[in-house]
Amino acid sequence: MLLTISTTHQPATDLGYLLHKNPARLQTVAVAAGQAHIFYPEATAERCTVALLLDIDPVALVRSHRGPAGEGFALEQYVNDRPYVASSFFSVALGKAFNTALNGTCKERPDLPEQRLPLAATVAVMPAASAEQLRRLFEPLGYEVEVEAHPLDPTVPEWGNSRYFTLRLQHPAVRLQELLSHLYVLIPVLDRGDKHYWVAQAEAEKLLRRGAAWLPQHPEREFITRRYLRFAEYVNPTLERLLAAEQAATDDVAADAREEIALAETAAILTSGGSVVPAAEKQNLHDLRLDRVAEELRRLGAQRVLDLGCGEGKLVRRLLKLPQVEHILALDVSWRELERAQQRLNIAEMPPRQRERLTLTQGSLLYHDPRLAGYDAAAVVEVIEHLDESRLAAFEQVVFARARPGAVLVTTPNAEYNQRYEALSAGEFRHEDHRFEWTQAQFAEWAAGVAERNGYRVRIEPLGPEVAEHGAPSQLAVFER
Repeated sequence: MLLTISTTHQPATDLGYLLHKNPARLQTVAVAAGQAHIFYPEATAERCTVALLLDIDPVALVRSHRGPAGEGFALEQYVNDRPYVASSFFSVALGKAFNTALNGTCKERPDLPEQRLPLAATVAVMPAASAEQLRRLFEPLGYEVEVEAHPLDPTVPEWGNSRYFTLRLQHPAVRLQELLSHLYVLIPVLDRGDKHYWVAQAEAEKLLRRGAAWLPQHPEREFITRRYLRFAEYVNPTLERLLAAEQAATDDVAADAREEIALAETAAILTSGGSVVPAAEKQNLHDLRLDRVAEELRRLGAQRVLDLGCGEGKLVRRLLKLPQVEHILALDVSWRELERAQQRLNIAEMPPRQRERLTLTQGSLLYHDPRLAGYDAAAVVEVIEHLDESRLAAFEQVVFARARPGAVLVTTPNAEYNQRYEALSAGEFRHEDHRFEWTQAQFAEWAAGVAERNGYRVRIEPLGPEVAEHGAPSQLAVFER
């Protein structure tokens, strides 16, 4: 069993710091029924590759009191693939050999684990039902997946391919901890349920710990959880906890686009030139944003539209009124919001032709989703500020690099305008779930970088009434290819 991880990050030898393994020497650790060897086939400033080679002793495996689970015939301990393919043995070896990196710590370079690096990984070989199964597990996590099938017998081609594959993954910007956690969880998932150790409650806690940052939003989370834990007594409670985490939507939410009028936009007293604007004259900024985005989509002539972070479906309602719009894919990370959208849009009572124009679906903007490809335009209304700034690179990859709609409309609050809200203290955000709020210059800098890296041109305009010193309360970036 062999895993290699490579990077072209400069200097590439930072990989040694992250893994807490010196590229200049071979290291060996003892694992169940064998040894794991860690070495570096290449280690230069331009490119660095680490290899984890797991050498299972077949004799020790047979002599083990536990042995492979689920023996089906007398000789199964002697005739099986356990010493040769990535399995639960390999996951244990990964955790033991790279424990420091898996925990996201680096004593000598504490800032390094948070950096997103270009990483490539190869696992030879993995068992799987099909190449498509491997893609379903890894593509939603943002990887480019290449799968090489291996024939049952190269000398007898008519027998076809075996169920073993070499898996190659590439990601342009991912934390090493994330890559390791994905492999740590998903390798046993592909192990046919034959974990070599006893599955108990501790395994459920391990799954929740290693998968907390990405598993709740993964479209195959139920399959992953059932294959990892095997027994319903652990699977069902763990799925409930995952669902609760998804509904809470507090850590990796990319789609809480609910109307923000309680604190900073209509309930707060908006002053202009020292005078108080009467409540009846206040604009509902959320409606203004949605109306402007809908108008821009109409101007662009978009026929197939993504509403990313659709919330309760307020933009969807506007888009359904545009005859030019043939189909809308409205995506949100929260099932709770999607259920509200179904109710408020009265989907059950829609005429069939109207219903065919709309797809409501659950998903995250932090993980690659092939369903997002092939659209004319995407609207991302008051979404990015709900992401940790460190996650914006993943968002950029999903929307701009992978989905690549013809146009992308992004709105976000203007932090300079916040001091005009008397209800806000200095430094306070407009919404408790906002992770940041940008000034006009910060938004412009981010938008220009995204456009340059992904082949778009961008223009930025204010949203809402402008004040000379502070600009408008919100801002819109229109990206076009």
